[in-house]
Amino acid sequence: MEEDKTMKKAIIGKKLGMTQVFTPEGVVIPVTVVEAGPCPVVQVKNNEKDGYDAVVVAFDKQKAQRVNKPMTGAFKKAGVDTYRIVKELKFENANEYTLGQEIKADIFGEGDKVDVTGTTRGRGFTGVIQRWNQHRLKMTHGTGPVHREVGSMSANSTPSRVFKNKNMPGHYGVERVTIQNLEIVEVNTNENYILVSGNVPGAKNSLVLIKSAVKNSRKANPQEIITYVEETVVDEVVEETPVETVEEVAVEKVTEAAEVAEAVTTEDAKEETKEEESN
Repeated sequence: MEEDKTMKKAIIGKKLGMTQVFTPEGVVIPVTVVEAGPCPVVQVKNNEKDGYDAVVVAFDKQKAQRVNKPMTGAFKKAGVDTYRIVKELKFENANEYTLGQEIKADIFGEGDKVDVTGTTRGRGFTGVIQRWNQHRLKMTHGTGPVHREVGSMSANSTPSRVFKNKNMPGHYGVERVTIQNLEIVEVNTNENYILVSGNVPGAKNSLVLIKSAVKNSRKANPQEIITYVEETVVDEVVEETPVETVEEVAVEKVTEAAEVAEAVTTEDAKEETKEEESN
């Protein structure tokens, strides 16, 4: 697949789902978790040989037996593993990339404005209310048995046909959609994920393309968020006590208990003697 316009930077990813993060002030930011890269460079196209500059990258590893021979040769030439997704990206600095180079999540920074392209999830055959956001008819008597119908097809018998581009029921979803001017909230290179503010088109585990924003030239303004880091707990070293020492301690404890019991018995006997003498 080929992009029509050149871009500063981009990366292929997989939508994993949505969650939320918090700022120190307690503001909740809904974010989409995207597994971004790593995307190795499989081919570098130049203007002299191919007529334009572009970079072919791969994503999502695949078994070698499931890849055809031409792509297997391309992967072998680049010195990378076999992948399922291969996509062509027209970078402004495409000539700076080399074969086998990996594009990772750190190509973007926190606070960057990006455009995310994906394929919306399918909703099957739907009516005009869900598909085109039309209003239903009045829910009063005399309207007819159907209140969610399309409506009039034409004004009168002059055209005697339905005009083109008429909003009609049909298949809804599975469309290529781009949401612009989203913000990068967090970038994690170790685990290869990017948190994008807001919603991203597509179902879970669907393919998305994150690229630099086209209509937004503002400087990056990263927001501080609260991160939770698991602390490593080191168990205390307990010295093993020899068996002989354990037996000695047990004998000492038994002896101490016997002495305490004997002392208590003696005091009770003295108190009883005093009471008898007083009587």
